[in-house]
Amino acid sequence: LRDKTRPPGKPPHSTDTVAEVLALTCSEPPGEVTHWTGRALAQAVGISLRSVQRIWDAHRLQPHRVRSFKRSNDPAFAEKVEDIVGLYMDPPRHAVVLSLDEKSQIQALERTRPSRPVTPGRPETQTHDYIRHGTTTLFAALDVLEGTVIGRCMQRHRHEEFLRFLNTIEAAVPAGKLIHVILDNYGTHKHPKVRAWLARHPRWIFHFTPTSASWMNAVEGFFSVLTRRRLKRGSFSGIVDLQAAINRYIAEHNDRPKPFIWTKPAAAILDAVNGNAAPSV
Repeated sequence: LRDKTRPPGKPPHSTDTVAEVLALTCSEPPGEVTHWTGRALAQAVGISLRSVQRIWDAHRLQPHRVRSFKRSNDPAFAEKVEDIVGLYMDPPRHAVVLSLDEKSQIQALERTRPSRPVTPGRPETQTHDYIRHGTTTLFAALDVLEGTVIGRCMQRHRHEEFLRFLNTIEAAVPAGKLIHVILDNYGTHKHPKVRAWLARHPRWIFHFTPTSASWMNAVEGFFSVLTRRRLKRGSFSGIVDLQAAINRYIAEHNDRPKPFIWTKPAAAILDAVNGNAAPSV
């Protein structure tokens, strides 16, 4: 009990070594490779692979990952961002804010053998081959304030189907409420017959997202969860089976809805696009 605490077997790496690892990681590697790997950097600096991994973890560096981006060239980008973010963060009273979009080409794929469930030491397995039974298109509108989804599956993706879906929403939203709809710039949404329909329904107001900015459409998050939680591992014997599964998932989602909350103000988005965003810590 009187023994002193034993010092560690190896002293921690000096700040110069850590700085060298960080500098090399953020620079171009030699030769024809595109990025540093842990073993290559450990060999170049003269430390262990685990030491490189600890330094990367401490400074949130992930050289093995790459993220893609696309800059919007919409001349009215700033105005549209302020308009849509304003609807998310400060929605108007006595109105419904809907995020609307279509998820097209949803395939009804049937696996040739039933999937095997998860067991200790083995993940769920499914056959690589499958049978195609056609596709369907999901029209969905997310109520930003309530978190509920109005969805309808249709065979095609034209302005006729889009108008039928608008009529479905018109019947579902109580009379007397304005309907603000956030949607992208797909040609179907701007068809002359759609514009004529809007003229006959003055309580409807369309707000178009900027070009190449689908990330501003809240319903895209619902589509992502739907794909990961229901469609990706599903096996469907036909289009009717696929549509029934989608409708059941929407019904379960509406039983426990969560309001959509947008946290980043428009000024911060514009600063990030212009390269003036503060560095993350």
